[in-house]
This record gives sequence, structure tokens and C-alpha cells, in this order.
Amino acid sequence: MEYLWIALCAYALGSSSMALYLSLLTKKDFRDHGSGNLGTSNAVLLLGWPAGILVGIHDIGKGLAAVLLVKWLFPQTALAAVVAGTACVLGHIFPFYLKFKGGKGLATYIGVLGGLDIRVALVLSALLIVVMIVSDYIVLGTMTTITLGPLALLFHQGWGVAVLLLAVSAVITVKHFENFRRLRNGTEPGLRGATKGKYRI
Repeated sequence: MEYLWIALCAYALGSSSMALYLSLLTKKDFRDHGSGNLGTSNAVLLLGWPAGILVGIHDIGKGLAAVLLVKWLFPQTALAAVVAGTACVLGHIFPFYLKFKGGKGLATYIGVLGGLDIRVALVLSALLIVVMIVSDYIVLGTMTTITLGPLALLFHQGWGVAVLLLAVSAVITVKHFENFRRLRNGTEPGLRGATKGKYRI
């Protein structure tokens, strides 16, 4: 029963969407422009880096908060923290009040990694930035992070944590199928274009 309540509360926390709040504030619906998702990368594409940073801090923060709060409240419950992290990411991707159409989960995933093991989160965040800069594509940095995350936690925290993270990574990968299609067609928005304000509305 504890796991159910942990998952429900973490899902509710994950459903909070700064990208939606900015959409309402600016009257520019992120779902109708750019990549069409309510997440950090689309905020950067459409409104620039300040908006992207704000959305990113919010989304990372809720993943981090979900894990740390559960570690504090249920220190003896096995896998409680990663259950909370998993539910939080799923809440971000599938918010119930938006017909289950939210963001793609990377920033919240990084926050969850930070709560589980800050060393892994810092290393993978640095690698994410390097891959994005070198390749010019956020999606390639995303795939690097969510592929290596479960592997890194396998060695530090065991199979249970790794398997749950792998399941979340699989969901995030599916959410990026449209990005893969655009990459193949040469129409995926690039990081350098976002820096120059090429995609803003």
C-alpha cells in the first residue's frame, strides 16, 4: 500500500508543468509549435534560453524533490525512492489533466538521477551537454543520458533500481520517435538554431 501512495503522490507532483504555465502566461501554446511538447527543449526553441532554464529548473526540481522526500519519509522501504522517481517522470509525460500529453521527460529524469545518485547525475548531465553541442541535436544527448543512466545505477544501486529506470528510459525513447523521424528527414530543430532564435514564436 505504501508503494501505491508513493506512486500517486509522485505522479501528481510530476504532473506540474512550468511549460504549460508559460504557455498560458504568454498565450503561446507550446503544443501547437516547435516539437509540440510541454518540456524544456521546446521552451528553449520557442521562447529562448531564459524560458528554457526556468522550465528546466522546475522539471529537474520536481524529480529531485520526489526522490529526496521519499528517501526522507520512507528510509526503510526498499525501492521507494526509485518508484517515486519513476512515477514523477510518468506524471510529467502523461499528466491526467492534459489528456496525458505532457513533456518528454528528460529534465525530470535527470532530477530523479540526482536524487538517486548525484555523481551519476552530474557526469551524465555534463555528457548530455557535450553531445548536444557536438551533434547540434538535443535528442541525441537525451538518448545518451537515458541509455547510460540505468547502466550506471545498476553498478551503484542494484537491479531493482536499474530495471525501473530502464522502463522509464523506454517510455522516453518512444516519446522521441517523432524526433527520430525528423532527424532522418533533416527537419529536426538544431541547438544552434535555437540559440539564434530561429524557431521562436
